[in-house]
Amino acid sequence: MVTDPIADMLTRIRNAHMALHKEVSVPRSKMKEAIASILKQEGYIDDVRVDERAITLALKYFKGTPAIAGLKKVSKPGRRVYVGSAHIPKVQNGLGICILSTSSGLLDGNSAAERKVGGELLCTIW
Repeated sequence: MVTDPIADMLTRIRNAHMALHKEVSVPRSKMKEAIASILKQEGYIDDVRVDERAITLALKYFKGTPAIAGLKKVSKPGRRVYVGSAHIPKVQNGLGICILSTSSGLLDGNSAAERKVGGELLCTIW
């Protein structure tokens, strides 16, 4: 049994990139679907396919190098991390993104800052 499904998803993506797989499949949930759509919108993955029980992510590479250089889960089950709209971190000096769970749904850091909403800082991606 997985205690942190978001960390499991990020680990599967990280491992698939290290093994140079073309796609990776993760169990389906609404939060994982939202994270996958943010990754696609920001250009970190090529495509997202949602089945009845799984989400399949088509990974993106540039000349054999993964588009995602790093993933880090910030908020964990034992220690939740919350940030206000004024304290949303810049990932890799603006080259990466952070994903927040806000009252307006899951948003990347830039969208949350524009809407002036804070929330739980789920992960950072660069």
